[in-house]
Amino acid sequence: MDAALDAALAARLSTELRQAADPAVLRRLFPAAGRRYGRGPLPGAPDGWRVEDAVRTLLLRQAPPAGTAEAAVLLYREGDAAERRGVLRALPHLPVGDAALELVRDALRANDPRLVEAAVGPYAARHLDQHAWRQAVLKCLFVEVPLRAVAGLAERRDAELAALADGLAAERRAAGRAVPADLALITPA
Repeated sequence: MDAALDAALAARLSTELRQAADPAVLRRLFPAAGRRYGRGPLPGAPDGWRVEDAVRTLLLRQAPPAGTAEAAVLLYREGDAAERRGVLRALPHLPVGDAALELVRDALRANDPRLVEAAVGPYAARHLDQHAWRQAVLKCLFVEVPLRAVAGLAERRDAELAALADGLAAERRAAGRAVPADLALITPA
């Protein structure tokens, strides 16, 4: 995060993080993260992470532990696509247990690749049951999210997922459509 912010922005963020323990302040600061700190790629972070995602993660980490899940749900429900992506990216870094699974499920119902990509991160890998996780991987293929975004793919892929992927590939070929190149990542080792 240090490489993404100049000294003045880093100082402002430090102050705002102290204030974000107040739920009302958190609700005000969270949506403004992109405007205040930037929307560009986060240097040295995993693919897809933006500066605003990192700031939103840090802000959400300031919520009182007992209210973190409720804060995440509220910010997700009230947020635009970038704010929702920020909540999804923050989930593995928050003490929410499986209380935020509804957010992952909601994002996976969307056809917004940004939300789907954020939804298949480490939180989903840890909390989705195998059936739901397989469906999430297939959703990535449908909305053209690269499978490298799927956390735990190498560990969780199985023969059933491979069979589903083969069926999808056959349907796409029959329809004269391209088959995603990274479909081969699904085949169990």
